[in-house]
Amino acid sequence: MIIDCHGHFTTVPDAHKRYRQQQLAGESPEPAEIADDEIRAAIEQNQLRVMRERGSDLTIFSPQASAMEHHVPDPGIATAWARACNDLIFRVTELFPDSFAGVCQLPQTPDGNLGACVAELRRCVGELGFVGCNLNPDPSGGHWTSRPLTDESWFPLYDAMVELDVPAMIHVSASCNPNAHTLGAHYLNADTSVFMQFVEADLFDRYPTLRFVIPHGGGAVPYHWGRYQGLATRLERPPLDRLLENVFFDTCVYHTPGIALLTRVIPLENVLFASEMLGAVRGVNPETGSGWDDTKRYVDALDLPEEARRQIFEENARRVYPRLDTRLGQMV
Repeated sequence: MIIDCHGHFTTVPDAHKRYRQQQLAGESPEPAEIADDEIRAAIEQNQLRVMRERGSDLTIFSPQASAMEHHVPDPGIATAWARACNDLIFRVTELFPDSFAGVCQLPQTPDGNLGACVAELRRCVGELGFVGCNLNPDPSGGHWTSRPLTDESWFPLYDAMVELDVPAMIHVSASCNPNAHTLGAHYLNADTSVFMQFVEADLFDRYPTLRFVIPHGGGAVPYHWGRYQGLATRLERPPLDRLLENVFFDTCVYHTPGIALLTRVIPLENVLFASEMLGAVRGVNPETGSGWDDTKRYVDALDLPEEARRQIFEENARRVYPRLDTRLGQMV
């Protein structure tokens, strides 16, 4: 089985987009009424079609990351928007239960709103059967006004994550800072910054079962692994392999040399297959004739034993997302 741990509903029906526009215009709209057939068409013509073409079986699916827009400060708007987005993901998982498992958007705002985040996480996991959440370390949208993820202000969310036994994927939203392009800089900056936050603190002493997936291949982390090892030593921090009990990386790296580096530096049990499809880098690479985000091709190009391939394509995701493992076991 091939599990893609990182997919977004980037092809939502237009009515959902209009609902958001009305929200941001200061109106008080009700969530859009969207027929099942509209959702089927949006998925079958896009994500599901590509999954079948590329040979993946199941996608861990969440709302469009750049559209989370956590920089919008109103907590009521954030809560209503997250709920509408998550309800749409739930309907996808109900219409295509063999192909998609839900991960939720949290109603984050620059000032916190952690109580609402905990409530939405509990709703999505307990009532909708979701298997994890996306966590934005910078709800300000590129200005980094929030406290590090290792600060105790985040602990109520971590308490709930541990209780529910669900991981978080680190994922920022749109950048409001013109110095940091959303897709080419902000996403990767966040992945790198959060890893360094973990290096500096003792978060996992308090939460030994807390799990995070750092996407986009870990940003700069695998490429600069020696730098982080050296900084950990200089700062008198534990060796980096201690973090690997709680921190995992995905394969959203869009060329074979990058995937090769990732799998040479990071232990294979910490690498989860992902494509971000349909996400940041769409279109066809003219040199290969395949999609930039067809990451299965890059993994297939590596000289890996079959057991290592099973780890990356299936087993690691089932271990990091135990609720997904339970669900798949029930489907057998």
